[in-house]
Amino acid sequence: MHDPEDAGFESESFDPDDVVWVRGVDYVAGWRDATDAGRELAAALAAAGFDTTGLEWQAKVSGGGIGAVRLVMSAAAAHDVAALVRAVARLGKAS
Repeated sequence: MHDPEDAGFESESFDPDDVVWVRGVDYVAGWRDATDAGRELAAALAAAGFDTTGLEWQAKVSGGGIGAVRLVMSAAAAHDVAALVRAVARLGKAS
């Protein structure tokens, strides 16, 4: 199984020029939160048996300091993730 820490997650990609800086907004905290969330998502997918090789992850932060995770995957991988989420949803309804 592929290590989620190496799942194409570009955690060192904080680019200060990508945001409009506003005094008092903690952009680093938002970026750090996005980095942690991306790693958590990669680990959850890997734990569910999803092959995370080939996925590209990037932590971003908005102009308001809100973290976001950008995930790029093939169409086939997106179908697989959708099937995984539907399966989990069916399990939740069966409970």
